[in-house]
Formats: sequence, C-alpha cells, structure tokens
Amino acid sequence: MRLLYVFLCLVLFTNIAQSQKQRPTFNIKRATGSIQLDGVPDELVWRDAEVISDLFQQFPNDTSRSVLKTEFRATYDDDFLYFSAVAYDNVKGGYVISSLRRDFRGAGLDGIAVILDPFQDVTNAFFFGLSPAGVQREGLIANGYLRREDLDLSWDNKWYSETKIHDGYWTVELAIPFKTLRFKGESNRWNVKLYRQDSKENERAIWPLTPRFFEPGNLNYTGEMIWDTPPKKPGSNISLIPYAKGQMSRDFQTDEPQKQTTDFGGDAKIAITSSLNLDLTINPDFSQVEVDRQVTNLDRFELFFPERRQFFLENADLFSSYGHIYAKPFFSRRLGITRDPNTGLNVQNKINFGVRLSGNINKSWRVGFLNMQTAEIKESKIPSFNNTVATLQRRIGTNSNLRAIFVNQQQFSTDSTSFRLGGYNFNRVAGLDYNYSFLNNKWTGNMFFHKQFTEQNPSNEFAHGYSLIYSSRKLSINWYHQIIGTNYTPAIGYVPRNGYKRISPSGAYFMYPKSATINNHGPTWDLAFIWDDEFGYTDHELTYGYAITFQSQATLEATYKNVYTFLFNDFDPTNSPKEDNATKILKGSAYTYGNATVSYKSDPRKLVTYEGTAVIGQYFNGTRHSVTGIFNYRFQPYGIFSVDIGYNQIKLPEPYTSANIYLIGPRLDLTLTRSVFFTSYFQYNSQYKNININSRFQWRFKPVSDLFIVYTDNYFYTFENTGVYSNFTPKNRAFVIKLTYWFSA
Repeated sequence: MRLLYVFLCLVLFTNIAQSQKQRPTFNIKRATGSIQLDGVPDELVWRDAEVISDLFQQFPNDTSRSVLKTEFRATYDDDFLYFSAVAYDNVKGGYVISSLRRDFRGAGLDGIAVILDPFQDVTNAFFFGLSPAGVQREGLIANGYLRREDLDLSWDNKWYSETKIHDGYWTVELAIPFKTLRFKGESNRWNVKLYRQDSKENERAIWPLTPRFFEPGNLNYTGEMIWDTPPKKPGSNISLIPYAKGQMSRDFQTDEPQKQTTDFGGDAKIAITSSLNLDLTINPDFSQVEVDRQVTNLDRFELFFPERRQFFLENADLFSSYGHIYAKPFFSRRLGITRDPNTGLNVQNKINFGVRLSGNINKSWRVGFLNMQTAEIKESKIPSFNNTVATLQRRIGTNSNLRAIFVNQQQFSTDSTSFRLGGYNFNRVAGLDYNYSFLNNKWTGNMFFHKQFTEQNPSNEFAHGYSLIYSSRKLSINWYHQIIGTNYTPAIGYVPRNGYKRISPSGAYFMYPKSATINNHGPTWDLAFIWDDEFGYTDHELTYGYAITFQSQATLEATYKNVYTFLFNDFDPTNSPKEDNATKILKGSAYTYGNATVSYKSDPRKLVTYEGTAVIGQYFNGTRHSVTGIFNYRFQPYGIFSVDIGYNQIKLPEPYTSANIYLIGPRLDLTLTRSVFFTSYFQYNSQYKNININSRFQWRFKPVSDLFIVYTDNYFYTFENTGVYSNFTPKNRAFVIKLTYWFSA
C-alpha cells in the first residue's frame, strides 16, 4: 500500500507540474502539382509552401539564431509526406561525410534531419536524415530522446530522397510514404523538429529552440505542423519480407564434416490500423547482422550488448525499457541468441516462429504483445521454450506515462507431456513502471516495481528502483537506487547481479567561458554504494573528475576512482577462461584500491580521428595499467579504416595469476555506392584466446531489399610466455548467402 501511495502522489504531482507551453507552428498544405524527386526543390509546389527558416543554435551556443541560413518546406499528397531543404554555406569548402553507408552517426558530420511525432505524445517519434551526398539514415526515438541511446538507427523502412550539391549551398527533397509512419488519421496537428549540422561553421542549428544540455532531438522541444486537412489513413498496408539462405559451415571442435544447408523464412508486417502494427516471423534468420565487437571483460558480472535485429526494433521501448539497465524484466537478446561459455561469443539459437503486436491505440494508450517459440538445443540440454511479453502504457500529463508489463517463459513440453496452460518449468514477471517528466524536462525520472513468479516460489523474487534527474544549463544532478531481491532471476531478462541494494548519486557542474578554445568545462562526480543481502556492505565506487569540451567538439576528461570490493565468490581478477585454472582470490576477501583515468576524443570533423583512455593504479591486491583506443581514417565518402586496440597489464602477487590482455580489432568499411557495401574486420581477444574474422557484402538492390554474402571464422590462438607461437586451431567457420525482398501491398 505504501508503494501504491507513492505512485499516486507522483502521478498527481506530474499532472500539476506539467503544462503545455505555447510552441511555434507552421502550416502544411496539400500539393497542387507533382514533385519530381531529384533533390532540386524548384517545382511550383515548393514556392507555395510555407518556409521554416528561423533556426536556433544549439552548439556551440544556444542563445542566438543560427549563423547559417537554412530553409525547410513541407507538403503532401495522398501517398507521401514531402520535405525539402535548402542549406546555404557561409564558408567555402567540402563537407564532412563519413561514408556512403546508410545510418551514419557521429558528431561533426554534415546533414539535415526531420523528426516526426504524429501522436504528440512527446515520447516516441520517427527520425529521417540525409547527408549532402544523399546518404539516408532513419531511426526510432523513444523515451522523449532524453539520452543518446534513445535514438535507434537500426530500424529500416521505405522512404525516398535525393540531394544535390550546388556552389555555396546544397538542396534536399525527401518523400516519406504514409504507410511507413504510424499516426492517427483524424489529427490535424503533428509535433515536428527540424535541424541541420554543419562542419565548417561547427554549428548545430535546430527548430525550435532546444537548450544545449539536452539531446538535439529532445521531444519536449518541438514545434507543431498544422495540416490544412488531416492526412487520411493509408489503404491496405501489408508487407511481406521473405528470405532465402544458403550456408556452408563446419564445427572443427566436434570433427564433424562440413555442412551444407538451405533455409527459407521471412517476416510479414500488417497494419491493423494506421498506428498499430502486427509483425509475424517464421523461421527468422539473423546471419546478416554484424557480430558484436569483442571487449575485455574484467567485471564479475555479465556485460550488456544492445539489440540490433529488425524484428525487435519498432516500438522496442514498449518491451525493453522497463526497469533499470541492471534490472530488465525482458531483454530481447535472450531470444534467438545464447552465449558460448568457451569463447564468450554470441551464437544463434533458432526461433521457430514469432508474433509481435505494437503501437498506439490512441494518443494516450499504447500496447505491445510478443510471443516467440525457441527451438531445443540438444547438445546444450536447453529445451524448447514459449516466450510471451504483454505491455500496456498510459500517457499522463504532457509526456509522463504509467506502464505495466507481464513476461512469461515456460517449457513447451517434456518427454511425456505436451504444452499446457498451467505451465511447468515457468518463469514469470509482472511489473509496473512510472516514467515522469515535467518543467520542460528539467526534472525526469523513473519508478518501478517488478515481481517474479516461479514454481519453487521462494521469497525475495522482486526488483524495485527509483531515479530522479535534474538538468539545467549549469548543473546536472542524478539520483538512482535499486533494490534487487535475492531470488529475482527473470529467465528472459537482464539482471547481472541480484540480492543487493544500490544507491548511486551523480552529477556535473558546467561553466561556459568566453573562449575561442573551450566551450564548457567543470567537475563531475559519480558515486555508487552497494549492500548485499547476505554479506552487508560489499562495494563502492567513488569517482571524481573534471571534464572539458572544446569548441572543436573534442573532449578531455580526467578522473580518480576509489573502489572497495568484498568478494562473496572466488574471483580471478584477470577473468581468464575456466580451462586456464587461474588461482582465484578467495571469497571473503576485501580490498580498497584507487586508480586514475585520462580520456581524450579528438575533433570529429577531421579525416583522422582518434580517442583513447589510459588507466593507472591499484587493482585488488595488485596493479593495473591499461590503454584502450580507437583510430579512424576516413577516405570520404567511400569508407573508413579503423583500429580498436586494448591493452591491460594486470600484476598480482604470487600465487595469483598476472596477465597481459590484448584486444586488437582492425576494421575496413567500404561504401562503393549508396547501395553497395563491404565490411571486413579482424578481432583478436587474448582473454578468450580467440580470433574472429567477419566479412560482409551487402547489395541493396531495392529499398529494404538486400543480397548479403557473409563469411565468418573463429580460431583458438595462444602464445607461450616467451611470446613464441604455440597454437593456432580453427574452431568454426561459415559462409552464408542470403537474399531478402520487401513486397508491399
């Protein structure tokens, strides 16, 4: 009852605190003629459209109009929503274009973007962007775009565009099919945001004004697009996306002969309404998705890798953004992917079929439902499971929401019994989340309570958390706490640690000098304290630092961290594979130690960019010196050559294991045209004695229709202590050809 009372008080406070501020508007009129999509907005239609040109700076300052002149216009017909832009230059010279690959991202790049929030829920939106070379990027925005990760550029859909570079300016035309969008047909107002990034002026310009301490796409700062006639719901909107795949593979560890297989399957996207979508998949295949970059793991707990598979992306926040980063009741990567304990790499676990319903019922209500059947893995003794997720979200106030989730995984059958509704070997979670935002996003936060249900029904199967974030131009203060029950272990969630209480306040203070070199600087702090349910106070990390952002967008940060760790399990600080039989520090040991870190990121507009981090100091009962970095050379617009490097020198006293851990990952990303791409990279991780080679060719011969050719190889690779080569053994190898085609009705 006490928790419910707190929920109700917060809901009431949000409704009182939130008020819809007056926002800038523009009018959109139906096109009276045709538009030839050639990147040159010279048709009479564009001359009749209202011009939006009063953009504001968001970087390097946010208190003045844009230095650059940019003109946006919008119109529509029965099938498409059109935007055009004319982007004028003050400084002569070329543009910064990372490559011709779709979904480019990064500071310092040239481009324009359009953000659409048709439901005006200030929570979810569509993102469409273009570089001067005509390279598209599209994505989905969730959670109001409070943080950088709230923009997911992995989403793909159909839309059309062209650009043209002129002397002293460049122009844009884009056409977005109404079938690509989700919207309510009777609404005559949509929230819209427009922005431009220019490398020569080093300026980010936005309509309407958005404070620079927020993300540029923050949805609490949008204007309104007012339709002369509300757009009609599109007609039949069904897409079929079948695939055919041929594969040759071999597992050298089992001495089995090479396998040759063919496979067929696909997805269907069915618009139940213009705002509610049904996704179906049969025998899905994700072999074309790039493998995760390997990392050095010196942590005692599992690392988090984001979802990048198309089937799970649209309205992903309805399923995946519950709880906290360390306490998620549902994590879609648990479906179709499992981890190889020998290498630490992800491997596929077949999904037989899946269904996914998601979207808006109206402006206030959103709904999500997912059901997937995963296949049995006999060699790992993993049975077939049925996985279900149901969610419901209610908007409160301007852009807060109350959400409920139910997650169920249960074994599909046993040797003697088929599926039954009551279930056996089940794991279920029911939860309630309240996300709040008021006073123009100056105050945001989250509160959640999740309860797990299992056949054994032990105590403490719950998770609770609360956060409160204050953001202003000069000050950012965050408060987080989580209470994770001892037996809270959601089967298809992400909970790397349970049975603890954690509080973690953090913050930063920003100063803005009148300087040609420094944009802002100031102190930072990040404190975390953990109490274990059994052992009491077991951890803290107290981090104090100073950060500088330069006018060039380069950044420099120095920190000092004080760490206390009580080991409640035996632990090898080098996190070596089990077969190494490293001597572990015994549970019950406690250590207090400190280290210093310096990080630098260079000017992102240069052809050569780099970032690096150096750590020096104590580590448990020894020392740790590490250097990590990324080097990039951009031969624009045709590609990027990059190298990831990592070196950790861990020295521990005898009899404990010391280690020199290397991570090397050269990568070549070639974009021969806007539709032909080739990526190849090599990864060596000495921690897991693994070499991974992955090469992927992609030809996008029609919108969202692709031919993939993928080669991947994994090897054991070890050295003797003298550095002399001792072992180079293949583990597995695969060659895949896959064809996908998007049929629309």
